[in-house]
Amino acid sequence: MKQFFKFFFASLLAMIVAGILFFIAFFVIVGVVSSSITSSLSKEQAVVVRPHSVLYLDLRDAYPEQGRRNLFVLFTGGPMKSPGLSDVLDRIRAAKTDNKIDGIYLKAGGLKMGIASAQQLRDALKDFKTSGKFVYAYGDFMPQSDYFVTSVADSVFINPMGSLELKGLASNLVFFKGALDKLEIKPEIFYCGQFKSATEPFRMEKMSDPNRKQLAALQKDIWNIYLAAFSEHARTDTATVNSWAQEGAVQTGYDALSRHLIDGLKYKDEIEDLLKRQTHLTGDEAPRFVSVADYSGSVAGADTKDKIALLIAEGEITDGAGGDASTDQVIAADDFIKEIRKIRDDKAIKAVVMRVNSPGGSALASEVILRELNLLQKKKPLIVSMGDVAASGGYYIACQANRIFALPATITGSIGVFGMMFNTQDFFNRKLGVTFDEEKNAPYADMPNMNRPMTTQEKTFIQNGVDSVYMTFKSRVAAGRHRSLAYIDSIGQGRVWSGEAALQNGLVDTLGGLNGALQYAAATAGITQYGVETFPKENNRLNRLFNLLQDNSAREKIMAEEFLQKELGSDYRWFRVLRMMQEQKSHMWMLMPFTPEIR
Repeated sequence: MKQFFKFFFASLLAMIVAGILFFIAFFVIVGVVSSSITSSLSKEQAVVVRPHSVLYLDLRDAYPEQGRRNLFVLFTGGPMKSPGLSDVLDRIRAAKTDNKIDGIYLKAGGLKMGIASAQQLRDALKDFKTSGKFVYAYGDFMPQSDYFVTSVADSVFINPMGSLELKGLASNLVFFKGALDKLEIKPEIFYCGQFKSATEPFRMEKMSDPNRKQLAALQKDIWNIYLAAFSEHARTDTATVNSWAQEGAVQTGYDALSRHLIDGLKYKDEIEDLLKRQTHLTGDEAPRFVSVADYSGSVAGADTKDKIALLIAEGEITDGAGGDASTDQVIAADDFIKEIRKIRDDKAIKAVVMRVNSPGGSALASEVILRELNLLQKKKPLIVSMGDVAASGGYYIACQANRIFALPATITGSIGVFGMMFNTQDFFNRKLGVTFDEEKNAPYADMPNMNRPMTTQEKTFIQNGVDSVYMTFKSRVAAGRHRSLAYIDSIGQGRVWSGEAALQNGLVDTLGGLNGALQYAAATAGITQYGVETFPKENNRLNRLFNLLQDNSAREKIMAEEFLQKELGSDYRWFRVLRMMQEQKSHMWMLMPFTPEIR
């Protein structure tokens, strides 16, 4: 017995020691990871800008509305931080008066922002040039979306073997009806509005005439914006530039050079030599680039007593709360409402600018958010600044603001509603041999049910619901825009508009970017000196890190999302939208599941 207790207590002690070591190791790992991230952040903040530096802006990088710290960089790779669009615009303004920054260098090759965002960037660069500092642009290949931005530069260069794209605009849509027919999956679709094209990919094999009409109108408005920019650099008229596109006259770099669309054909080393001369550097020293991600210019008024809240509404609108581990950009109603209430209760905040870049989403969530915004407006003026897209539910939450700003290329409107479900009975029965059976004590107890066709009465229920929500949508817009229901219906019907057209039909008040909206908010609140405080704020880094390390499913989700985005590319949005619709409780949608890609 003595030997038994000896081995028992020895084993128990070993287990205790092992447990202690495990926890020590766990916290050491957490400490190392946290220390690594903190150290990286400190190093980034400590970047020193030397005299005669050049601000480097890579157009191939994505600039979402709000900058993000990649807290999971050790697991997913990539940069530690990425600035948001507002950060980029602020840093360009700061560089304008920074005597250590001699100019800006733009690297083209595949713009990753929408056209409205590109407009704001182009305007900021044009303002920067008034300082007398240079702006140069270079690309081995320059798509026309990149050229829209780079055409503002003093000089645009491309590789001698490269080319500049000038070909007009096109919108390519994908349709799933044929695949669904082969799989014997029948979509059950309900919508209102002849232009509500959200459901067309699931019920048609090509775009409808109304959808083609609205896309043609969008292309015309955006192409005119492009032509104005291109002709300004080429020092010719828009009709001439348009004729080059219609004729396919610009195929090589030499074609572009001969028409003065660009200013030279150079290799990268020649550009670097040019930048050295412009910044008065000699010898073997390389140009002193400082990336827009590393550069931190001071923002006037940041420490003032009065504040303007910048509320970022980016992504699809969803019910409930978002998750810390999610990599998706969504406007989760529960989380967003908390941010609205923080702003409402903060006495230092005198006005609010809500930056909307959203294709919409859940009708219920949109209504809940609009209600909270109405309560906010009883205390503080609310100004909306629209980004690349503020459509459907994205327009719904914006429509009752005190004033709405949009860019000429903003995609907005889409005042319409749809509902969609799928009948998979034949797919399971005929393709897989799977059948379903049930027992219910009321006719509609199992509604909705994807394993059987909907009855006529059930379809009536859903269509009535869609019609009712559409009426509510129109009434909210009519009240916010001070127009009749009949007029809103005439410009509604699910139709999308450019910001330019939306100004003409009264859906927005002013053409302008975020800075203009902030200035208007300050004037409305009667303040001249103010700081801008952004909401939502970044979550506590250490708490999120602990959550990540302890939650295997969170890590797996992040990895899966990264993989899917890389593998599916632009088609990832379809997976994301269908998953969101499946996960949400709502069956009524104010959503553009695809934003027209006009390139």
